Amino acid sequence: MNPRHIALAVAVAVVWGVNFVVIEVGLEDMPPLLLSTLRFAVAAFPAALVLGRPRVPWRYVVAVGLILGVAKFGLLFVGMDHGMPAGLSSLVLQCQAVFTLLFAVVLLGERPRPAQLLAIATATTGIAILALGKGLTAPAGAFVLVVAAGACWGLSNIVTRHARPPDTLRFMVWVSAVAVVPLLLLSVATEGWQRDVSALRGFSWSAAGAVAYLAGAATLFGFGAWGYLLRRYDASTVAPFSLLVPVVGMAAAWLLRGERLTVMQLAASLLVIAGMAGTAARRRKPAATVPVIRTGQLVP
Repeated sequence: MNPRHIALAVAVAVVWGVNFVVIEVGLEDMPPLLLSTLRFAVAAFPAALVLGRPRVPWRYVVAVGLILGVAKFGLLFVGMDHGMPAGLSSLVLQCQAVFTLLFAVVLLGERPRPAQLLAIATATTGIAILALGKGLTAPAGAFVLVVAAGACWGLSNIVTRHARPPDTLRFMVWVSAVAVVPLLLLSVATEGWQRDVSALRGFSWSAAGAVAYLAGAATLFGFGAWGYLLRRYDASTVAPFSLLVPVVGMAAAWLLRGERLTVMQLAASLLVIAGMAGTAARRRKPAATVPVIRTGQLVP
């Protein structure tokens, strides 16, 4: 990669890492599912009208919209609203790399290499250590919700892999559009119509800034730039930059929100990141003869 594209990849990782702090700020004024609804609504319209059709079968758009947009982001936002800190969420969510590999094995019949099995064990150990220490920073239920969000992300990676969208930005804009109505209905059903209306009436500048960042920076810029890089380079060249996301997320949470990790949590964090890197490792053989399990393609 040339220096300009390296800078672009790092910029995307920074935007996506800071994204978790922005979510936390938005949740101070908005119910989680309503915040997620507004994020996808602003990202989808009028972009969907400008960019045109997604260029993949609609069944994939709807599937990813429900699995990623509704389930994954809904669980993540609710988990953070119930006490999962921003930095820890950015790390725990990376269990998606393990789930992506596991779903590829179960659903696609792919055979993981020994190095990938070791990576799964490493990342799982890190998640287990964090789970044992969750009482120090987050309720058990909130922790489980973020892990479940990682599982949904992993499943959506498998569906996206089948869809093979030629334009990641256009695909994600339509995925966002699919997620809006189900998220709004869930918000009304679980958070209450009155709470939603009250939040909209008291819409603050911080809430507006959070929605603008989530929709514009994290979704439109992030996926647009990431898709551009994936079209120019192999996934194995671009994907390692996603390892910066939890690092930036934890650093931003520490600098902006005062969130700190214990020594045990820091050690567990290193295990999760190492495991994430291992699941994405590729064997050095021609791509035509080796099935590649891509992870970390869709980041919040």
